[in-house]
Amino acid sequence: MTVITRFAPSPTGLLHIGHAYSAQFAMAEARRLDGRFLLRIEDIDTSRCQPEFEAAIAEDLAWLGLDWETPVRRQSEHLGDYQRALDELERLGLLYPCFCTRKEIIAEIEAAGHAPHDIPPGQAGPFYPGTCRDLNAGERDRRIGANDPFSLRLHMARASAQAGHLRWRDLTRGGIEAEPEIFGDVVLARKDTPTSYHLAVTIDDYLQKISIVTRGEDLFAATHVHRLLQELLGLDVPDYRHHRLLTNENGRRFAKRDRAVTIASLREAGKTPAEVRSIAGWEGEL
Repeated sequence: MTVITRFAPSPTGLLHIGHAYSAQFAMAEARRLDGRFLLRIEDIDTSRCQPEFEAAIAEDLAWLGLDWETPVRRQSEHLGDYQRALDELERLGLLYPCFCTRKEIIAEIEAAGHAPHDIPPGQAGPFYPGTCRDLNAGERDRRIGANDPFSLRLHMARASAQAGHLRWRDLTRGGIEAEPEIFGDVVLARKDTPTSYHLAVTIDDYLQKISIVTRGEDLFAATHVHRLLQELLGLDVPDYRHHRLLTNENGRRFAKRDRAVTIASLREAGKTPAEVRSIAGWEGEL
């Protein structure tokens, strides 16, 4: 089987040297195994994604010496794929509407004596306490009919019970026991965002036949949820390889707001691709 890897940035800002490392890691893994390397644009968040940032991504990666297959998959062009997955999870009785705001969730957690900062690594928000999980059908229909905004959450207890015992393979750490329960009832779609990162990346990796998912260590925990979704939707399970994160002198990982370490700024400062790869700590061959 041909190995396929991918680099999947969001066009919400300029790429920094952490992205440079991650992209090179993915392409090097493909080349090492005589495989294929893909670029995917994760542009579901239309409020933050911008065409000029997508153009900059392609320019930066090409300048670094990376090449990828075309066409490039853009998530915004494939909303039907994610809706079909949501429809299947709905058919299985695993979704429910949640009308809570993030502020309301935090308030309920604090009232219950649980600190909202007790969040599993890789989780995007506080552990949901289940406020809307047991709303009766009449109340749900009334609020939907009144156009109250809501998200769709995965009923984690039901989903885990249906999926049973799960494992996945990290090529560095070995076999991993899946524990998606640490995330609680994750959001899979919102009114203004028709899919979540968890759902979209799982579907994309399957449809693009990604065989080795390479990404930063900060997303290791998210794989627990992705493995559950793969099982529920009957999808193939790739291998995973999580790489180290690049950090600044204070030990904080780089972010897109760190203008000084964007690939574009380093290029403008006269750095060569080889020098940028060195700054990023890349020691392998491309």
